[in-house]
Amino acid sequence: MSGAVAFVLKGYPRLSETFIAQEIRALEKRGLDIRLYSLRHPTDRARHPVHEEINAPVVYLPEYLHHEPARVLRAWRALRHSPGYLAARRGWRRDFARDRTRNRIRRFGQALVLAHELAPDITHLHAHFLHTPASVTRYAAQLRGHPWSCSAHAKDIWTSERWDISEKLADCAWAVTCTKANLEHLSTMAPPERVQLAYHGLDLARFPPPDTARAERDGTDSGDPVVILSVGRAVEKKGHDDLLAALARLPQNLHWRFEHVGGGPLQGRLEEIAQRHGIAARCTFPGAQAQEAVRAAYRRADLFALMSREAVDGDRDGLPNVLMEAQSQGLAVLATSISAIPELIAHENNGLLIAPRDIDAAARALERLISDAPLRGRLGAAGQEIVRHKFALDPCIEGLAVRFGLAPAPTTDQAG
Repeated sequence: MSGAVAFVLKGYPRLSETFIAQEIRALEKRGLDIRLYSLRHPTDRARHPVHEEINAPVVYLPEYLHHEPARVLRAWRALRHSPGYLAARRGWRRDFARDRTRNRIRRFGQALVLAHELAPDITHLHAHFLHTPASVTRYAAQLRGHPWSCSAHAKDIWTSERWDISEKLADCAWAVTCTKANLEHLSTMAPPERVQLAYHGLDLARFPPPDTARAERDGTDSGDPVVILSVGRAVEKKGHDDLLAALARLPQNLHWRFEHVGGGPLQGRLEEIAQRHGIAARCTFPGAQAQEAVRAAYRRADLFALMSREAVDGDRDGLPNVLMEAQSQGLAVLATSISAIPELIAHENNGLLIAPRDIDAAARALERLISDAPLRGRLGAAGQEIVRHKFALDPCIEGLAVRFGLAPAPTTDQAG
């Protein structure tokens, strides 16, 4: 495509959305002219190195309309007689009749500002996430008469109404999603071939293999415990409370230490749960960390665990990038067989899989991994090869690059 592309994001930058940042940077390196429009201001204090490398300028739309009423009013006055205004307003009114929320009102106000302030050389809009960002993008695209597209991920797919998803997929030029499980679900609500698979992949240049081999700890030395790591936001779908419950069921004579990296609304509750289980002295919760600190945590760990599950509101993981990150560092992984995780992890081959919420099975698997260093080594090495050969960033992003009109990359040996 000719012209620049507006990427509409829910918030930027975000430590928990490294996959979006690495995609933006990779597409920039391929030659795509990107401008960022964020619905929210950043809340994380730290930034990943990739954020410093991104060249795209960022425009922050009004997070709440009453915070910048003059800006919203200017946009409305400028656009109310434009060719696309009546169609966009009609579509929004139809949506509002089915979703009478302040959020739906805010989406149209943000779309007005986006459409009004869109750089004149932008010819295409792309939303990351199928819920709020796609709504704002869709209305703004209608206002300006531009095509738009979308990347669908996890929560946006599983917590949105079917009517909302199906109408967006019918309206957009194209859409991609990051797992086969997502693709199968979305394809039931979309025109044929409208949605395509595009794994996020992992930038292996940022996660090179460790220089030194891991110590073969087996949980018998109280002075040198096995280190168990989990990385992910402290939210219900990550199942961190289930993991803590499983850790509490391990034999008393098994020596281990647990570290959870990630911020989120339930972080304080996790610390309380560890205290209640009597394992708080073995657990640390450093909160959200920049990529260098996360990489260091992978390298000092002996194994990685994530007990993803479906949340009460239907939210669930897609294919958590942290699993790829952990495997890139040669870590053995314990995970649950939910959503797209089995697309990465094959049980007993490159990790161990258990059913979501099966705390007894998790405790047994953890005991096995803690006690058996050779097993950890075998699973970790297999996982490293899977990520290297099937989930490296450059080949994974190729289909997306072509959809944005970029020339195909020269064929190279991605595994070399």
